[in-house]
Amino acid sequence: MRQVRIGIDVGGTFTDAVAIDNTTYEIIAKEKIPTTHDSKEGVAEGIINVLQNILRKNGIAPEEVVFIAHGTTQATNALLEGDVATTGILAMSSGLEASRAKTVSDIGNIPLALGKELKTIFTFVETSDAQASAKEIEREIDSLKSKGADVIVATESFSVDDPTNEQFVIKTARDKGLYATGGHEVSKLYGLKVRTRTAVVNGSLIPRMMETANMTESCVKRSGIPTSLMIMRCDGGVMTIDEVRRRPILTMLSGLAAGVAGVLMYEKLSDGIFFEAGGTSTDISVVKDGRVMVRYGEIGGHKTYLSSLDVRTLGVAGGSMIRVENGKITDVGPRSAHIAGVPYEIFSEKLMNPKLELVAPLADDEKVFAVVSGSDGRKVSLTLAGAANLIGSIPEGDYAYSAEKENARVAWQALGDVIGCSAEDAARQAMDISSEKIWEIVDRLITDYKLSTDLLMLAGGGGSGGVVVPYLGEKKKVQWKIVKNAPIISTIGVAMAMVREVVERTVANPTDRDIKAIRREALEQVMKSGANENTVEIAIEIDKKSNILRAVATGATEFKMSDSTNKILTTDELHAIAIKSLRLPAEKVSEVAAAGKWHVFDGQYTKRIFGIFPTRKHSVRVLDRNGVVCLQREGLGAIVTKKTKLADDVQTLFEETVSYGTVGEQLPGLFAYFGEKQIDLSGLTSREQIISVLETELEFVPDDEKIILLAVN
Repeated sequence: MRQVRIGIDVGGTFTDAVAIDNTTYEIIAKEKIPTTHDSKEGVAEGIINVLQNILRKNGIAPEEVVFIAHGTTQATNALLEGDVATTGILAMSSGLEASRAKTVSDIGNIPLALGKELKTIFTFVETSDAQASAKEIEREIDSLKSKGADVIVATESFSVDDPTNEQFVIKTARDKGLYATGGHEVSKLYGLKVRTRTAVVNGSLIPRMMETANMTESCVKRSGIPTSLMIMRCDGGVMTIDEVRRRPILTMLSGLAAGVAGVLMYEKLSDGIFFEAGGTSTDISVVKDGRVMVRYGEIGGHKTYLSSLDVRTLGVAGGSMIRVENGKITDVGPRSAHIAGVPYEIFSEKLMNPKLELVAPLADDEKVFAVVSGSDGRKVSLTLAGAANLIGSIPEGDYAYSAEKENARVAWQALGDVIGCSAEDAARQAMDISSEKIWEIVDRLITDYKLSTDLLMLAGGGGSGGVVVPYLGEKKKVQWKIVKNAPIISTIGVAMAMVREVVERTVANPTDRDIKAIRREALEQVMKSGANENTVEIAIEIDKKSNILRAVATGATEFKMSDSTNKILTTDELHAIAIKSLRLPAEKVSEVAAAGKWHVFDGQYTKRIFGIFPTRKHSVRVLDRNGVVCLQREGLGAIVTKKTKLADDVQTLFEETVSYGTVGEQLPGLFAYFGEKQIDLSGLTSREQIISVLETELEFVPDDEKIILLAVN
């Protein structure tokens, strides 16, 4: 029996679904219906309808579905629209800490978009006397309920160390028929004010999200699908619907994360910048070492402990209109043809006697956006998609490609006549302006995440990826590609997403015990969220500046996913892929290590310091057996070892690759490969920590199994 993965992406306009073969990753079916915002059941009705369609129309038996997930904008929309519950904050503390805790946990109302706000009601209980405080907690919960609180948020100083009191409040509130959550459920970090604020946002979303979660889960079960429904998270992973009921805040911005999940799992992008370009805007995000980059999100201008995908959004995309002032092109976007309600020039019939007009798409806009009218009264918008097609930068066959360039040329010449150039020159001006705006963001990401432009890959997705990425890549001389099935990459991302959990703790100088404890907690949490233990990989990170110890766990669901192809490549085939990736002559590229499914290739090249002194460098590529490039870095050294020699060989590798600076010993980044696993140890800061984590990871590995240790810059 075949195994099928289904992803459902709930957008503002359409709800899309895709069915993918779990073995070959072949797309079996696609469906699209309007999103059911106005239905009695809300967006849940659209999810149900599109699921029924994709099963019935394509002959997919419910028992064939081994994974089903959906991404939703509902939590984000609830905050934007102010559709949130009034939240009662029950704060607690004792002793000398009580006065400060009472002040910082009273966060007041949280401003949302469009003049909306999240309303809170505050009370405080001093907990020195456990018996007396328990009775007072019950009274205060009743009081908060009588004042209009729909949800209770328990928050206490240092509850990350001992959540007993918060757990008591949550149980008591639920026994009284109220929704409840606590600060320890959303973050393990110190910082009472930020933790309370994050818990309040989480709590305010629970009633609305519970309604949809219950309805969609019930319908999936009624359809006969045996596997549990998963929900997309804001960091590119998925979690069980039970976790959504507890932490709905994690679904915020999940729509933005779905596309990156797609390029990670479907395209196997290891290092690059991903552009998901639509009609109005482009979302830009980073993948490094096969992982998405995340940061703490803000709500109402205030920091939270919500770790969400680091997405930079720019109002430039395929439908972006051209701004014209004083006889020249001054900008591209942020208004689009969709907002103006005027069709694209490239997808419209050719105009006769075209004439340039400047319009205001919205009432408050200036009349500076270019449209072209014909003698028959039709109007078309000059767009970035039209410009890219006109100058031939969109690959043939791309979703945004049109062979009718003459339609665009006629419309753009109307602009060229006004600004004094040819249609093609006007189009290039618009493309140059948009490219520089996009590159400003790309350049900041390169700096923020210390990316190498030599290794960088610009990956385009969405309906307008072909409009934005090829021209930018050629202009900046950076590698680029358009991902497979770019227009539906977000929906594919939902279907392909891994279970993900992040556990963070405030630890100044983490010991081996701290690291093992947080690793165990991350493993338990990711398994609780639906991952199979055998598939879980855990990366440990130590942020010395913020004193944060972090464990990032990812894993597949019960049915472990196969590689993207069943074909195991020969050494010669892998060598050819490495040569292409390294962009070096064949004689400069060699395989230096192999273990399990992993192959490490070294590319030697010469770099001149100050343009004078030649020095030999090594660029490495780690490929899996199917030829997917899983890591690309500047290499420092590699050793193939076994568990019995591990500690000695780690020390030997460090002695050969360590450097010394003003702050003392600087360890290289270290990765370990064995069997089916890659272990990222580059976030650890001492030899002892690295050896400790390695020994834990290798506990059940046979003594004679080959292990690759790779040191990188």
